[in-house]
Amino acid sequence: MLVRLSLRHFVIVKALDLDIESGFTVLTGETGAGKSILLDAIGLLLGERADASLVAQGADKADITAELSISKEVAAWLDEQELSGDEADTLLIRRTIDTQGKSRAFVNGVSVTLTQLRDLGEQLVHIHGQHAHQLLLKPASQRDLLDNHAQLGELRVAVRAAYQHWQHVQKARVQAEQDSAHMSERIDALNWQLDGLNTLAPQADEWETLSAEHSRLAHASTLIQGSSAAAHALVEDDRALADQVREQMNAVSALARLDERLNETLELLDSALIQIQEAGHALNHYSQRADLDESRWDEIDRRMSAWHEQARKLRVEPEDLHAHWHDLQSQLAQLQHGMDLDALQLAEQNAYAAFEQHALKLRQARQKAAKQLAKAVTASMQTLNMTGGRFDIAISDAAPSAFGMDAIEFQVAGHAGVALQALHKVASGGELARISLALSVITSAVNPVTGELRTQPALELPQNTEISAETGAVAAGLAIFGHPVSALGLPGEVFSASQSALLYIIYDPLAPNWNIKERPLGKDSYFVSLRAKSFRTGGDGEAIQILKRRAMQLKRERGYEDFRIVDYSEGIESSTPFTHRYSEGTIQLVRAINDQR
Repeated sequence: MLVRLSLRHFVIVKALDLDIESGFTVLTGETGAGKSILLDAIGLLLGERADASLVAQGADKADITAELSISKEVAAWLDEQELSGDEADTLLIRRTIDTQGKSRAFVNGVSVTLTQLRDLGEQLVHIHGQHAHQLLLKPASQRDLLDNHAQLGELRVAVRAAYQHWQHVQKARVQAEQDSAHMSERIDALNWQLDGLNTLAPQADEWETLSAEHSRLAHASTLIQGSSAAAHALVEDDRALADQVREQMNAVSALARLDERLNETLELLDSALIQIQEAGHALNHYSQRADLDESRWDEIDRRMSAWHEQARKLRVEPEDLHAHWHDLQSQLAQLQHGMDLDALQLAEQNAYAAFEQHALKLRQARQKAAKQLAKAVTASMQTLNMTGGRFDIAISDAAPSAFGMDAIEFQVAGHAGVALQALHKVASGGELARISLALSVITSAVNPVTGELRTQPALELPQNTEISAETGAVAAGLAIFGHPVSALGLPGEVFSASQSALLYIIYDPLAPNWNIKERPLGKDSYFVSLRAKSFRTGGDGEAIQILKRRAMQLKRERGYEDFRIVDYSEGIESSTPFTHRYSEGTIQLVRAINDQR
């Protein structure tokens, strides 16, 4: 709930600090006192767009701050967004607007985006305004109201995910069917590239092995001649290196008999002689066996030529041919899988079955919640001057969508003995307002953890209660923060969360002898009836002047350019013992063509 609201240099408010206690709070005042300004300020804290006109004249910026006590669910959301404050159950929201129309938003001192602010606001505040009842006529609003009341968020997320997956698979199947000709051409191209590669079958590291062997065979003659000459010089020549070492060993051996310290040198010479002899024998063996294998040469040469041919054909380097082969094979496999229409159709069927399963679970939950909500609204209707009336929620089959397979329709019977019909067909403006009020109170009483209705009194209004102009003005500015409004009755008057719940009594100080009543018919239309308090002769034209005066007042308050009065009539009422003059008509406000508000 809202604990404190502070305004600085906002519109006409220089400074305001409003402390709100728990329970039902009413803000009242005359037209222009600033009730709507408070709602505008709250709206900005909930993420509405701002402009420079909201800054008070002469000020550099407007500053709006609210302190709220929050639920565990909101605290968890703040924690996920890394926006938690020092106190887990307290939330601070601040919004600043400068003279350039630029604004900044803060949650617990941390700068946030408007999107984050809106997401947070949806969890904090419910505002039931003058025209909120009009949303009841929209099927999407009816569906959302039912689902939110029943806490079906998780089921809706599951249905949406399953629907999106089904749509994705279906799109893939349709795309495969549409692109089958193009994919066939691509498959043919890949098969052409793979034709030679599959025959060649290039192996990993094969190119390096082929290159080394090709180089060896190409220089076989040089290798044989060189190894033979080296062997001859080492062990076979008249002055072979081995014979020279042997002579020197004999000389050192004679010296070692005179000095034992030369024995170590003699051992080194002996080792060298052995190595020279082994090297000579190895070279001899190599030169005798390393002949030019022409057949192997031809084989290697043909293999390398095939590598070069495929590399030129595919425009890759020979050493990359093996990797390219596997890449083409992978592309072909993917395309062939995509061309498997049977597999795609099966995947589509499975995806739809999964969506249908989730959608049926959502329908069952909706049906259960619809019975409970219809029962509660019907009970409240009996206390809102709709005795004998019934409210019901019909759930029927609809085309699959991200919201399931249900068509949800609010139905109402305004009086006993009347058949249920769609809300938009039978409900008057006043009935819509009363039903909207009942729904607002009932749905706000849902426990966010268990989804069950909190124990509280039903919404009760005295029979035949009329809402005064002052009360209606207050009602337009009523905001519910975090807790339900249960009983709205006050001595002498009733404060409603909807300005258009019933017929207003309008007081005109210039028309003290007339009872004036007004009922909104829509966003820009108002029905006004006038009844003289006592019979007076004369007074012709007085009623229409009063009606025009009221039209001028509404035009200024609502920011319209002009007005029209239609269906106007007046006369003398004689159905009662005392006759009275009466008149009635409809005021239609006309907005300027270039008005962007």
